[in-house]
Amino acid sequence: MENAFFNSEIEAALAALRRGGTLLYPTDTVWGLGCDARNAEAVSRIYTIKRRPDSKSLIVLASSARDILELVAAPDPEALAFMEVQERPTTVIFSDAIGLPGNLIAEDGSIAIRIVRDPFCRHLVRRLGGPIVSTSANISGEPAAPFFKDISEPIRTGVDHIVRWRQDDETPAQPSMIVKWIGGGKYEVIRK
Repeated sequence: MENAFFNSEIEAALAALRRGGTLLYPTDTVWGLGCDARNAEAVSRIYTIKRRPDSKSLIVLASSARDILELVAAPDPEALAFMEVQERPTTVIFSDAIGLPGNLIAEDGSIAIRIVRDPFCRHLVRRLGGPIVSTSANISGEPAAPFFKDISEPIRTGVDHIVRWRQDDETPAQPSMIVKWIGGGKYEVIRK
């Protein structure tokens, strides 16, 4: 799967992220808008591009359960194990976010995290050395674009960098399932 094109697209996306830029990129679900999740200014730009109130928090992508230890104070080991065994991309809302800008964390102090399995995203997160924001590439309130060709012009022109990897891929995908972790092996399904 990895080839010169894949690697050049990773490098170009990393360059944009490292200079505080925003991305339009393929994920393990639908096409996403993203940035370095540790950069408050870049996070603010994602809200602006999406025309979404910053009171609605965003998802961040991690490359492994170990990464979550740097994003959440004392995450429940059962939640981490749950994330590792899900076949469908699953986002877990954790309490007590740490090390992330205030405009990325929900008012109750929680953060939504998904361990990403998509090779492009996983490489990107690992090479960046930290989480990236992931939110569907659409204006807030409008349907998520199922494929790259369906992404609206305001989204395309609003970002600093558009990843070319998988632009022709029309494999059906859906947003991740979202669950709020309660504890004791229990969770509440927020989005199926």
